[in-house]
Amino acid sequence: MTEVDASRADRLRVALLQVSYGDDETLDERVERVSRWIRGLGPTDLVVLPELWAHGGFASTTWESTAEAMNGPTVARMASVARDTGVWLHAGSIIERAEEDSDRGVEGRGLWNTSVLLSPQGTVHKTYRKIHRFGFGDGEPRLLEAGTDLAVTSLVRDAGVCQIGLATCYDLRFPELFRGLGALGAEVVLLPAAWPMPRVEHWRLLGRARALENQAWVLQCNTAGTHSGVEMGGHSQIVAPTGDVVAELGSGEDALIADIDLDLVATVRLDFPVLADRRI
Repeated sequence: MTEVDASRADRLRVALLQVSYGDDETLDERVERVSRWIRGLGPTDLVVLPELWAHGGFASTTWESTAEAMNGPTVARMASVARDTGVWLHAGSIIERAEEDSDRGVEGRGLWNTSVLLSPQGTVHKTYRKIHRFGFGDGEPRLLEAGTDLAVTSLVRDAGVCQIGLATCYDLRFPELFRGLGALGAEVVLLPAAWPMPRVEHWRLLGRARALENQAWVLQCNTAGTHSGVEMGGHSQIVAPTGDVVAELGSGEDALIADIDLDLVATVRLDFPVLADRRI
């Protein structure tokens, strides 16, 4: 476990859980294991899990059978953990199934890759349906609907309020999405992912770029292990508004815990007001 302490008054203690899994662990077993992991963490404000850590980031052949509505068992169990521990919990993403008689999306599939942010009271505080689907015509583009809306929300703590933007994995390659989050006020962007090892240097570089160009914190929580024949890249990282990597994990299962200085966003934007000069 890697810990970084930034001793500032307005800080947010975050924990990125780089979950590793293969093909021999069931969804229920993994949810139970990760639930115990979260419950065993020390005092934390915000916990972040990877993309599709329960349903399998590349396990597309089982997505249809394991998909669940937003009130399904995985979100319910994560909500229980958030409520019992009193933390803000970004439960990574799930394969969301449309509820009966509800909108099934433009292509009528009724399935989405949906990120879920849970409050310390165990309620669904904000969701984000992944806009950019990875697969070049296969996988996500073939099976899932594309999200349509940017997601920014307030994270309220005793020390104050910060604005959280949500993005997922492949979104990292599309800087205009992050510009949009910034325009909506995002100071911290949470980015769960199932990013493969062969392109892990892209993951590291693009995270720094998105943080630097938007002068915002970027918290990248990736997957470890090998499943569905794909080796995951790990290297979850926390990137400051300056583009500097504050902390980073290796390739295996681990927790990255750090205190991030929320005042740094305003300081960087004031000292180097590049965003004010943007012209489209």
